[in-house]
Amino acid sequence: QVQLVESGGGLEQPGGSLRLSCAASGFIFSIAAMGWYRQAPGKQRELVASITNNGKIDYAESVKGRFTISRDNAKNTVYLQMNSLKPEDTAVYYCNTRLRRDYWGQGTQVTVSS
Repeated sequence: QVQLVESGGGLEQPGGSLRLSCAASGFIFSIAAMGWYRQAPGKQRELVASITNNGKIDYAESVKGRFTISRDNAKNTVYLQMNSLKPEDTAVYYCNTRLRRDYWGQGTQVTVSS
């Protein structure tokens, strides 16, 4: 079965950095597009960054220049490097892949606060 397991969240000060990881299993990772979403309290889930199997990358405007998505097909893992964190980046971050339907990880909490 498809499994997505996120890790790497936590509490960070404004201006700091965090690196999220998503370990995938149960499908052919190398041909799947992957995405990172986030959901803040009281807000809808939004796409943060995505990467196709060919390496095409898209970012939400709010994170361009600060976040970097990457993938390691040998490790079946997708990463989200988050730099220059802001309080408004506080949210639960979810890993996603869309096969015949959307699959989600359990989420990892990112809190940016001084």
